[in-house]
Amino acid sequence: MKRPTPPADTRSALGLQGEQAAERFLRGLGYRVLARRYDTPMGELDLVMQSGRTIVFVEVKTRADRRLADPQDAVRSAKLDRMRRAATIFLRATHRENVPARFDVVAVVMPPPGGSKSADSPQIEHFQDV
Repeated sequence: MKRPTPPADTRSALGLQGEQAAERFLRGLGYRVLARRYDTPMGELDLVMQSGRTIVFVEVKTRADRRLADPQDAVRSAKLDRMRRAATIFLRATHRENVPARFDVVAVVMPPPGGSKSADSPQIEHFQDV
């Protein structure tokens, strides 16, 4: 039996929590934020970060659990194609066409509400250069 889809406002709140967790995680690795939820005609770039000289376009996928699939499984080739086009728009708009760039995915599984203190941290996996 198919599990019901949560309401859009619940999904967007979960997505925002995941993006915030991913940003904190990447900042802890020394990345610098250039943009959050950068909107283009090709779609939104969740996070645009800088690591050294490299611009990193980050797709964040957040789930409440892994029962159906891992979050990163939701990033398919069509999504990566849209990200490439959106990234090109960002690079042109910010005059960074000649700067090295890559695409990363950050998968976030949020802890259940009311869990134990040790389980309050999200599970985060970082996939570089997808």
